[in-house]
Amino acid sequence: MKVHGSCHCGAIRFEAQADPAKAGVCHCTDCQSLTGSAFALFLQVPKEAFRLTAGEPKIYVKTAESGNRRAQAFCAHCGSRLWASAEKDSPLFNLRIGTLRERAELPPRSQVWCRSALPWINELGRVPGKAQGA
Repeated sequence: MKVHGSCHCGAIRFEAQADPAKAGVCHCTDCQSLTGSAFALFLQVPKEAFRLTAGEPKIYVKTAESGNRRAQAFCAHCGSRLWASAEKDSPLFNLRIGTLRERAELPPRSQVWCRSALPWINELGRVPGKAQGA
């Protein structure tokens, strides 16, 4: 499937050919800190299937618990996280599903770093919700 992504302000845009089965959730503590949330949603795509169509992201390189250095692409204007990849010559990009127009069609198919998942994550379905914010 073809996906189209952008940062919140629209300064950076990209597209990719992706397999929806590669959508997942990462519960690692780095993703929790970087997202300011309980987890990160990602869609893994091969480098050759990815194309930047506008703008140039800023890159922040972090060292994962595994010791791997991971490049985190984000918009310098609005701060949106866009994708992550290996620091150099990465064959894969992990696009952030929230940046994709097709996000409703990309339910997670896998979860990683589950040992770091917050203990209440499986209870979210029981939390009362509203159609719109307060």
